Amino acid sequence: MPVAFKTIALIGRYKSQDVAAPLATLARLLRDAGCRVLVDQETVAASGVKDVPIVDYAEIGRRADLAVVLGGDGSMLSAARAFAPLRIPLIGVNQGRLGFTTDIALATMRRSMRSILAGDYSAEHRTMLRARVLRKKKVLIDNIALNDVVVSKGATGRLIELAVNIDHQFVYDLRSDGLITATPTGSTAYSLSSNGPILHPQVPGLVLVPISPHTLSNRPITVSDRSEIEIVMRRAGGAKLHLDGQPQADLQEGDEVIIRRSRHTARFIHPPGYDYFAMLRQKLHWSENPL
Repeated sequence: MPVAFKTIALIGRYKSQDVAAPLATLARLLRDAGCRVLVDQETVAASGVKDVPIVDYAEIGRRADLAVVLGGDGSMLSAARAFAPLRIPLIGVNQGRLGFTTDIALATMRRSMRSILAGDYSAEHRTMLRARVLRKKKVLIDNIALNDVVVSKGATGRLIELAVNIDHQFVYDLRSDGLITATPTGSTAYSLSSNGPILHPQVPGLVLVPISPHTLSNRPITVSDRSEIEIVMRRAGGAKLHLDGQPQADLQEGDEVIIRRSRHTARFIHPPGYDYFAMLRQKLHWSENPL
């Protein structure tokens, strides 16, 4: 029987030796099913797995039909930023803590992957963000993120001041520890811990969440994902820009951070029976019986 994905890339958690055993197991399963298997060169260096074709991300982009990520949400975010422009779908085997974006548990990896190879899966496109930093009209940063774009205070511990505009309309001046702009996927990450709302992945919106605002009436707001969000640094105080938790730039007064929906999307493959709300119940411990 033909398989749904003929060439599959395996990507392990960054600098983790714990992926060696499940990666080897998965590689054997895929080869036995008739798939061509590629392994990311950094994964091989960390895990010591051998006897598989070792390739870089560029080669994965040219050859792979699917990338399987063995790790946690951070690993999936990294893979999404790398492979979204290449239109490679992703599925995650959870080796992290919460694993909001890694659907397959290690205990069910064999069964889930066999079902996916047989064509029993669902596919979903997730919104991504494009963030640019302009300094005196020159572009310093131009990159994409799946979860969020965060402007936050630096090491001084002082509040920073931001002017926020949406679609060229002034919204507010904000004195706070920072501001999170999150996608629906990112609404269950840093945004959630800062009292932001959860957005279903198919909601065409973005959420803006102030971090510890000085004025308590500065509340999270949700806007259309067709909006352009402009953040102007009024007082930087060592502020920084992070995309998906990764540092991108030190910000200065007068810098502009321009955020829009990216033309790229992250394509996720889900195993049979995937249910977003069941995932939330499990990860956030909703409806659990009290001890």
